[in-house]
Amino acid sequence: MAVTVIVGAQWGDEAKGKIADLLSGQAEIVARFNGGDNAGHTVMNEYGTFKVRLTPNGFSSPDTICIMGPGVVVNLETLIGEIEFIESQGIDLRSRLWISPRCHLVMPYHPLLEGIYENAKGDARTGTTRRGMGPVYADKVSYNGIRLADLADEKVFAEKLRIQLAIKNPILEAFDIQTLDAEAIFTEKMGQYVRIQAQVRESFGILQEAIAKDKEIVLEGAQAALLDNTWGTYPYCTASTTLAGGVSAGLGIAPALCRRVIGVAKAYTTRVGMGPIPTELFDSDGKVLLEQGHEYGTVTGRPRRCGWFDADLVRFTAQLNGFTELALTKLDVLDSLPRIKVCIGYRAPDQAEGQELAHYWQGDAHWLDRCQPVYEELPGWQQPTTDVHYFHELPAAAQGYVRRVEALVGVPVRILSVGPERDQVILVPPA
Repeated sequence: MAVTVIVGAQWGDEAKGKIADLLSGQAEIVARFNGGDNAGHTVMNEYGTFKVRLTPNGFSSPDTICIMGPGVVVNLETLIGEIEFIESQGIDLRSRLWISPRCHLVMPYHPLLEGIYENAKGDARTGTTRRGMGPVYADKVSYNGIRLADLADEKVFAEKLRIQLAIKNPILEAFDIQTLDAEAIFTEKMGQYVRIQAQVRESFGILQEAIAKDKEIVLEGAQAALLDNTWGTYPYCTASTTLAGGVSAGLGIAPALCRRVIGVAKAYTTRVGMGPIPTELFDSDGKVLLEQGHEYGTVTGRPRRCGWFDADLVRFTAQLNGFTELALTKLDVLDSLPRIKVCIGYRAPDQAEGQELAHYWQGDAHWLDRCQPVYEELPGWQQPTTDVHYFHELPAAAQGYVRRVEALVGVPVRILSVGPERDQVILVPPA
């Protein structure tokens, strides 16, 4: 059996899309199992540059089936826009796209409610993308969600919409926000549904059949492990389960079937929005990472916060997800730096010198924000790596950096990315 799961090992934006695109050429199926259009990825291949938020990465491989599992929440406007753009580039997608009817829908009131919550929190806001993820997942677990399956029956959809607006409109009104019109939303959503109706079909059977035939399957996670609703830096996290184990609820695939779990990590650390990032830099090194890494959010355009690689965090997510290997991306961003630091643990608040280093899992987000990183310092290589195709051709210091990451995380690096293009990848041999 050949099921591969791709999971972000940090706080997202690790270039998971590139790794999924790389593996999709040999895959029978590429499937998404969580999240919504609150996070995006950029894919560069022979067809052009694609910035997508919902569409599985197999779209550019003509024989690959693309599946959006029931764990994904769907903004129909976003999805239709992506499908139309992809097909405008000469790619036939609709015949290969499966969208589970169990997917919950992002409705117009969800972003409005998220905005209310964020504004009410003031300085304590979570820093969400305001795409409505928290409210749509809250509706899901409180039995107030509207699913694609509901739109198959106009009477069912109309009644569910009526009930939700009876709940949501008084909240909007209380915060001086224009209330929503049921007829207008009904007409809009039914018009959107008709445009993707042929792709709404349950994928459980086709996945199980592919597993039984030992076909190559790539499962693509959105966001990243440290944004998980339980194990991430709550409340500065996302609304869904972002771990490898989420494939069971999000796609109907048993965890035991996932024999290859790739953790994707940048060669440094970034984060968008609020929440702790112990290794964050505010100096010239941080500016190098921001500018050389083009660290601006695909969805929000916000500059990402940048810091040194945090091996303690990635070791934790490796254990949590059962990573069998790492894909280390954006190594080239470090090319100009004379010295490079790696965090190996923390000094906890009020911790005395000489005590054992603290670890991520020992506290909450507030505690982590007050921890001080402890570093190892490694020599930089100050040579370009973007044209290197074999590991042994990398500068010795760059090879040493990769091997040190492997040792600190406890997982072998098997894929290195040294640029945004599909062919700027190095396969790493065992140490």
